[in-house]
Amino acid sequence: MDEKKIVLDTNILISAFGWKGKPKEIFSKVINGEFKLIMSQKQLEEVEMVIEYPKFSFTNDQKSRFLKILLATINIVETSGKLNLIKDDLKDDVILESAVENDAEFLISGDEHLLKIKKYGNTKIVTATEFLELIKS
Repeated sequence: MDEKKIVLDTNILISAFGWKGKPKEIFSKVINGEFKLIMSQKQLEEVEMVIEYPKFSFTNDQKSRFLKILLATINIVETSGKLNLIKDDLKDDVILESAVENDAEFLISGDEHLLKIKKYGNTKIVTATEFLELIKS
């Protein structure tokens, strides 16, 4: 059976990296091979930028370790850059595009701009809590 492809929004990845909780639980499932994590180069660059934000207070060792784990885990994909759906936050198009163009079953996010779409193409857009409930049933 093929692994189910998922996309984790940057906010979910940062939460998984920095705190215990549902995002970390999902990322652990990716590390354990239960899901195939899809990410575009643009999103990887965003993650690299966001972990540097002073408000997170991550140490250099923490950032380095997280990026090493992330790079070993993700499947970097190409995107067309043509999606122009989310007018309120164009960076969200990058995340959605990765999911839709690469047949991800789920995009997991905490971002209201994405969550209000609910589904685009074959990709369901859900919170971390919703995702964990869906895969249980």
